Amino acid sequence: MIKRTQPVYGVLLAVWCVILLWQLLEHRRVTAAARATLINRSQDITTTLGLVIRSQRRFGGMVTQERLESALNELVKSGEMMSVAMLNATGDVVASAGAPIDFETTGMLQTGERWDAKSVTLVNPVDLGASVTREGETNRPTIVLPRREPGSFPPPDDRERPRFGFRTNDSLATNASGEFVSAPGGDFPDRGGRGERGERGGPRGGRPPRMSEEEYKELLERRGLHGLVIAMSTEAFQQTRRQDLWMRGVIVGFASLSAIGVGVAWRNIAKSSELQMRLLRASEMNTHLKEMNIAAAGLAHETRNPLNIIRGLAQMISKQTEAAAEVRQRSRDIIDETDRVTAQLNEFINYSRPREVRRAPVALSSVVSEVVRALNYDLEEKRIRLEVVDEQLTIEADEQLLRQALFNLLINAVQAVEPGAEIQLTAGKTGPGMAALEVRDNGPGVAPEHRNDIFKPYFTTHQKGTGLGLAVVQQIVLAHGWEIECLSNQPRGAVFRISHLLLTTKPSGNAV
Repeated sequence: MIKRTQPVYGVLLAVWCVILLWQLLEHRRVTAAARATLINRSQDITTTLGLVIRSQRRFGGMVTQERLESALNELVKSGEMMSVAMLNATGDVVASAGAPIDFETTGMLQTGERWDAKSVTLVNPVDLGASVTREGETNRPTIVLPRREPGSFPPPDDRERPRFGFRTNDSLATNASGEFVSAPGGDFPDRGGRGERGERGGPRGGRPPRMSEEEYKELLERRGLHGLVIAMSTEAFQQTRRQDLWMRGVIVGFASLSAIGVGVAWRNIAKSSELQMRLLRASEMNTHLKEMNIAAAGLAHETRNPLNIIRGLAQMISKQTEAAAEVRQRSRDIIDETDRVTAQLNEFINYSRPREVRRAPVALSSVVSEVVRALNYDLEEKRIRLEVVDEQLTIEADEQLLRQALFNLLINAVQAVEPGAEIQLTAGKTGPGMAALEVRDNGPGVAPEHRNDIFKPYFTTHQKGTGLGLAVVQQIVLAHGWEIECLSNQPRGAVFRISHLLLTTKPSGNAV
């Protein structure tokens, strides 16, 4: 059976492994798709953010930090974006909104993204405008002016010194709404001779008027937008991942249960097939044993006839007075041996005979009295005291078979005990409609290791025993549906108990 089931178990295990691998790959695919969806969403948000930044620019591509952070805060409030930070060329924060972003994490700025349990941090998902145009020129990045009180101007001591190209009469200021306004006399003429929206050198396309190139480069380095870092919430991503993982787990669980069910079913089928084969072999063996039993019983029966002839001739020789004394003694020895062999043959024939139980109400006291009368000679010869305790019970049994079983149990006890010993036969109720019968003796008892073997054929501990008496008792007990067991009798001896006797209230006609 093992050789037949191993390939099936191997196939089931291989199929289960394929399903498990398939679900793992599908989960990785769904996770990658959810990750890509989140990245694409971040790109959409940052594209909108780039448009917002461009719409906020004023003179010379500048925007105030107040206006920029106000727009950033509105985006953060949407819930998808947790925080955002604008970086200059050196990686310093120029403007930010939301929770602070940790820039100290190793490799974050180089790898471009960092995934945490609740957020993902992305670096430069879109271009902020500092790129090369088709004409080969580099677009100027947006400049974020630091926070300044509305309507404020440079300090008095700086009025005559250029500060990023702005003087007292031509510097920039902001009004209460954060928009740029010009200081007195600040009409911002274009150095190239063009107006505010000129093609070259105007505020939209280059550095502000009256600002040196060095000052403008310093301003670009400190306040120019060259980088963008945003932190997106991964709640939706994690939820999608958990739901998919749960679904894959359910599929794998069903696959496992199916594989186990198929394996158990196949195992049961294999066992059933194996059991059917064993039953078939047992049936064939039983048929063979029955035939052998019939043949052996016939042989034993045919053997008794020559033994009877031998016994008769030996008896004739032993009674002849003219025969020598030694011849007569040898003849008596032949008679004894013939009787012993005949008794063994009778027990063998009795054991091999099929037990057909004919149930009828039987008075237990009547059967016990007949068996005791049959054993009176043996009991008196060994001076054994037999005590019978009977509650006058009527049981359902085959009277002849019950008599034979009691006789074998009592003769076994008589042969086991020493002269002058005691034997007790007890019958009593054990429950509603049930009774038990016990035969106790104070002999040497039965060793614990022999109590399971004592009912086997030809197993005996007596020198003169045939080993079939208790085997016949067990046959009769099992044919009635009873149980028999050998127990220890304290302080010494053995107890043979027949249990599950069925009580009946209708006595048989020959009960006494």
